[in-house]
Amino acid sequence: MEFPEALAIYIHIPFCRWRCSYCDFNIYAGMQRWFAPYIEALGKEIRRFGEQAGQPLARTIYIGGGTPSLLPLPLLARLFEALHTAFRIPPSIEITMEANPSGLSVAYLEEVRRLGVNRISFGVQSAHHEELHLMRRDHTFEDACAHIAMARAAGFTNLNVDLIYGLPGQTLARWQETLEAVLALRPEHLSAYALMVEERTALQRWIREGRVPMPDPDLAAEMHEEARERLAEAGYRHYEISNWARPGYESRHNMVYWRYEPYIGFGAGAHSFIDGRRWVNALHPKDYIRRIEQGESPIAEEETLHPRTQMAEMVILGLRLVEEGIEDARFRARFGQGILEVYGSVVRELEELGLVRWDGARLRLTGRGLMLGNQVFWRFL
Repeated sequence: MEFPEALAIYIHIPFCRWRCSYCDFNIYAGMQRWFAPYIEALGKEIRRFGEQAGQPLARTIYIGGGTPSLLPLPLLARLFEALHTAFRIPPSIEITMEANPSGLSVAYLEEVRRLGVNRISFGVQSAHHEELHLMRRDHTFEDACAHIAMARAAGFTNLNVDLIYGLPGQTLARWQETLEAVLALRPEHLSAYALMVEERTALQRWIREGRVPMPDPDLAAEMHEEARERLAEAGYRHYEISNWARPGYESRHNMVYWRYEPYIGFGAGAHSFIDGRRWVNALHPKDYIRRIEQGESPIAEEETLHPRTQMAEMVILGLRLVEEGIEDARFRARFGQGILEVYGSVVRELEELGLVRWDGARLRLTGRGLMLGNQVFWRFL
């Protein structure tokens, strides 16, 4: 395989204190004794890749999970040692780490910043105790406020806050209160995701048993529209369906995904995408560690995508970008054909339905299309 000169890097830390009620991510609770063996294996995987790929340039680094902020500082330091061995890391790079707003200190965050992290993403989710309890979050909103203050004291000037809306029983007024409470914290970036009731989660079981009501999708759409209006008033740019930023603070790492550019993932269950090939590592940390220790590949599944599949994915991901959309010149440079040559009839149908707009250079969702994105996306598959 030919490796690109520069890559976005994702690192998966699959450990949590416990599983939230809505979560179907590849995470595991109660595995503290596996933290050190996992970081050892992760370092080996990263170094092996660096040798294979010839120490490529790191475009962005994103440490996600799970709860990366559960890791003790010496283990985080070992992770960064491996990254600096395997990649060329420029001083201006964006390095994000996800964190739970509980159990941290200014001293911990100062050391995280010294290691190179310059962007923290806090999983705040709600300003209301009852909603946090429903989600099985291990913090209060007061904890979140205190941790954002700690991050500022530690010198962080680029903070993201994650929120979830469309919760069972949540009212529009309570969502408005959450928005106002979070805006008072002045984060540089906000991510707001509509709740998805996933298979085999505690929340799905509670709904099935009648313990909590099914979320109302129409009310969730109103909440999204409320977020768009209020965050625009507050000076945030709505640059992706679920993401808002003050100008210049858009997530550089996530832009790589939405622009369908190459990235490498390390760790249990991490995904990678390079040169039309996609692969995923073994899901369970113990299996992942065993493979690495035995000198085996950690890859559990891989596929080479058909060009038509790549075309559809590039359009769908690009359409998530509210203002930028999918640029015809970039599509043509990649595939040798323009968007209308491949999807002309689909684009015309969606234009007639008022869901997309085509200006000859870019394809974008309309305001209505933003609310009905899935109705648009499936037509390209």
